[in-house]
Amino acid sequence: MILEAAMLQVKEGQEESFEDSFRQASAIISSMPGYILHELHRCMEAKGKYLLLVRWETLEDHTIGFRGSQEYQEWKQLLHHYYEPFPTVEHFEQVSLTSAPQTTHTPSSETL
Repeated sequence: MILEAAMLQVKEGQEESFEDSFRQASAIISSMPGYILHELHRCMEAKGKYLLLVRWETLEDHTIGFRGSQEYQEWKQLLHHYYEPFPTVEHFEQVSLTSAPQTTHTPSSETL
């Protein structure tokens, strides 16, 4: 499994429209072979900045399968005009994974 990561800078004043278009485009990417999941995060510190994370089974599922498809042309038409500058897309493989320890909460007599 690989992780595609793109920092997206959306043109000022177009954030709401971008998010609406992204919801439409989500149906396109999620239908592609090798697709696992995707997330779009809005930056809390910088207006118009988003982080897109997409998990693919293989690098080729993204770089050849998706980008070489007719569906990618639809994706581009929906989204690419929002970006300034155009984003750099990078791919990562997992090295380590750690999760928070499980805690057991026992209600005290005060919460009962």
